[in-house]
Amino acid sequence: MSTGGDTETKRDRRLWGAATVAGVIAGYLAVLLGDPRHYYTDDTEAQYAPMWVALGNRLRNGEFPWLIPHEWMAGNYTIEEAGLYNPPQLLVHFLAPSFDNLALYATLAKLVFSIIAALGVYRICLAYGARAYWAAVAGIAFPLSGWFLFFDQASWMTCLTATAWMVHAWASAVRYVRGESGPISLFVFLYLALTVQYAFPAVESGLLMATIAAGEYIHQRQWRPVLNLMLVSALAASAALIANLPGLLSSQYTWRGNARIHNDPFLTVPWSESLNASLPSTTPAFTAWWGHVQPLPMVYIAWFLIPALAFVDWRAAAKSARELSSVALFATAVLMWTAGPGAIGPLRWPARVLPMVALALLVLVCVLLSRHGTFALTRNRIFAAACLIGLLFIRSFSAAPVIVVRHLVAVVVVAGLGAAAVWLARNRGPALACAFIAVVMFPIAYTQVAIAPHTPMSYNFPEKRSEMTAAFPDFEGVTLQLADRAILGPQDRDVSAAYGSLAIGNYAKALGLDYVNAYTPIGHAPFAGQLCMAWDGSTCPDAFRRAFSAEPETGARLVDLMKVDRVVLHRAQYPDAGHHPAPTGWKWVDYPGHERYIWVLEREAGLLSTVNGLVAHTTDATATSRASDEAAAQLRVSSRDGGRVVFARLYWPGYRMTLNGEEIPVSAVAKTFVAVDVPAGTQNGLLELTWRPPGWKAGIVGAVVGVAGTGLLHWAYLRNRRRDAQAPPIEPVPEVREPAVAPI
Repeated sequence: MSTGGDTETKRDRRLWGAATVAGVIAGYLAVLLGDPRHYYTDDTEAQYAPMWVALGNRLRNGEFPWLIPHEWMAGNYTIEEAGLYNPPQLLVHFLAPSFDNLALYATLAKLVFSIIAALGVYRICLAYGARAYWAAVAGIAFPLSGWFLFFDQASWMTCLTATAWMVHAWASAVRYVRGESGPISLFVFLYLALTVQYAFPAVESGLLMATIAAGEYIHQRQWRPVLNLMLVSALAASAALIANLPGLLSSQYTWRGNARIHNDPFLTVPWSESLNASLPSTTPAFTAWWGHVQPLPMVYIAWFLIPALAFVDWRAAAKSARELSSVALFATAVLMWTAGPGAIGPLRWPARVLPMVALALLVLVCVLLSRHGTFALTRNRIFAAACLIGLLFIRSFSAAPVIVVRHLVAVVVVAGLGAAAVWLARNRGPALACAFIAVVMFPIAYTQVAIAPHTPMSYNFPEKRSEMTAAFPDFEGVTLQLADRAILGPQDRDVSAAYGSLAIGNYAKALGLDYVNAYTPIGHAPFAGQLCMAWDGSTCPDAFRRAFSAEPETGARLVDLMKVDRVVLHRAQYPDAGHHPAPTGWKWVDYPGHERYIWVLEREAGLLSTVNGLVAHTTDATATSRASDEAAAQLRVSSRDGGRVVFARLYWPGYRMTLNGEEIPVSAVAKTFVAVDVPAGTQNGLLELTWRPPGWKAGIVGAVVGVAGTGLLHWAYLRNRRRDAQAPPIEPVPEVREPAVAPI
């Protein structure tokens, strides 16, 4: 029995599109029943949600948050995962301060992007000729696939948002290259995927466009549509330069500057594991945070995916091989990527590509089932389905034999559900069977989440900003915290415990406090070396000595060059610090109710961060601040024999210095602090310091070229459509019949 049928109406497609949205919402509710904090864990709670609040407050104050200097190595948001040139992401920032409950806001934001992603998968399937109900199955299944559910949606928000736009770019690319739509939607979706400021989806997008181009040439055997596709892709990349050039031009100062390719087993997925896609109990075997056997179904895609291969008419499907070759090429490429190398420059942990494997296989299988599915019960098909399920069991059992009973239960469930789906397809039609296939995904997702262990990366931050603020000291000025998150035990991770005194990751941003410490996956390598500061703001035990040691070139202490007003010490890391005399110019200050977790040092003379602007140190020169903000400063300088001024600014590429209107070189102290050499004989000169993201002019030119070029391509597309519409119809060529030949 084939799943083919009459041509669908637009109403049918809208209804199944709405069903896709409803399915994603139902899937979210099932997951939240299993774990109410599933979408508020790890990087979402420690990095993204507080960052949204901080950047949203600045946007509401009319400030574009290029640079927030007091955050030091985490404050350059042109290279962080902030999406400053991505309008939907700016909206996420702008709305964030209106929500007290960050867990609720993060869940709602992720729901929106998951719906966008699901509709994108729906559009891809339609573009390849799938029926709407099979497209809906693929769209609903994708957000519930293993890695995407447990990592991209639960934690790594930039992966979720970029993937949501990339899948729409895929659908628009296929439609454009086949002449069914213009280039604008492809340009827009690619631009949005490329401006999330995350390397993985950018490279995945490039790989996707390349495989579509290759596949469509195989399908159409014409160069012009393929060249148009590559041109639009290049224009989108050009427009996205404004978001990506700063990171590339600043990389030599970051942790991401290493372009080395190497292999290691961590999160490198053997092909046999990544193909074990349909047994909900799967716990794959590869090296990750939990050791060799992972307790989460990371490689799971959908319960029906592998057994359904037995119900494809492969002889008929062979006729569609050229048309679907781009999907097969992309699936092959990302499947190879998951197996290594372990790191390609900044692209580490190849398991992160597992959502792309899920995406490609869902599209491929659902399109094949839609166009060439047959549910006639034959011995061969039943035997093939049984063998496929048996292989799933063998692979899962081999990875984790300890939970063999769970695997056997999963086998019975998949076999029973598959039999029910086949019966419905044969007796009630494929549409009802697809609805059934989608609905049973929800209890599977609930069970997977409910029995999964909590991720060891979870911070367990409080959900409400009001509770966080009420428990935390009201620290004025700029605070440097010397603490180690690894020392905190489970009993400490509560607002009534350590989280009432210590700011881990981006915690301080949710409180509206100015902390040096913050969460950054990028980092400023020289500064991090000064204080041995990690990505989550944690520091090593030697950081206290380093902070109050003299910097060799200037003789000034680091805390003075940074102009911090307060140093908070983690008592577990420095148990006796408060019993020793305070450093010169500092005093120990008691904060009642916080003695269990912190010692606090403050300057005897009061706040230093508000004194003389950005000037931190002078040598044989005088400098008086006139005005300063986060991107510029003006001061009067004098030096008889030549001197130096050091600023409480982290040295990032992009600074420019002028003295009385003439540009002079910008230098750096210890590769960390911005400095300038004042020429001899300078008397009350006007020194102006400005910062712009490196490559910003080229980025603007690229954006103009991208938009203008796409506009021209769209004009050409419309002109060709009008010309084709006005052309007279082509007369059919009469069929010439050959004379009948008598059989031999």
